[in-house]
Amino acid sequence: MSVLLYARSRTLPLTAASLVAAAGATAWCADWLMSRPEFGTGARLPVVVLAPLFASAAIGASLYTHSEDLDRTAVRPWWARRLCHLLLLTALAAALLAAGVRGHPEQFGAPAMVRNTVAATGVTALAATLIGARLSWLPVLAHTSAVYLTAGRESDGWRAVWAWSVQPGPERAAWWAAGVVFAVGTGVYAVRGARSEGPAPRR
Repeated sequence: MSVLLYARSRTLPLTAASLVAAAGATAWCADWLMSRPEFGTGARLPVVVLAPLFASAAIGASLYTHSEDLDRTAVRPWWARRLCHLLLLTALAAALLAAGVRGHPEQFGAPAMVRNTVAATGVTALAATLIGARLSWLPVLAHTSAVYLTAGRESDGWRAVWAWSVQPGPERAAWWAAGVVFAVGTGVYAVRGARSEGPAPRR
């Protein structure tokens, strides 16, 4: 029963439905882009960049709690539930989105999608701890937008670390960056939880 109450309090069913819908849209957009010969081998880059943004925003929204006082009275520590919550949603999002960009793993296929989903979720989880779950989507949106518009796809040195979201799937530096970001974001969120926020303003 406690698991069901936890899932409902974090709107996990709605989050899962949002991820499924995002996966469907991702598959359609990726197929359409690949059918356009003028885009070349990087045709799916916009999908590989934007789909993880939406997925991480949906996951970030689920990190908000409506009953902080009740959560503090729980007998069992919450870090394990928070960790499982984040790991399961990240795995679901990565698997669903990766299925929509099958083929061409050396470019912007499933490996790049998984990496970007993992990294975006890590940034979002860390942001939820620092600024609250409601605005947790802002930092990864700002970073990805800046990278997409300015960095290009060169993979020389530190640029691949900073611009992980626009790197091809096999780029090791981008994978290291994604792994570190996810580990830090997940760990901090699991220990501390989302930052306390006041009630939503009434209209």
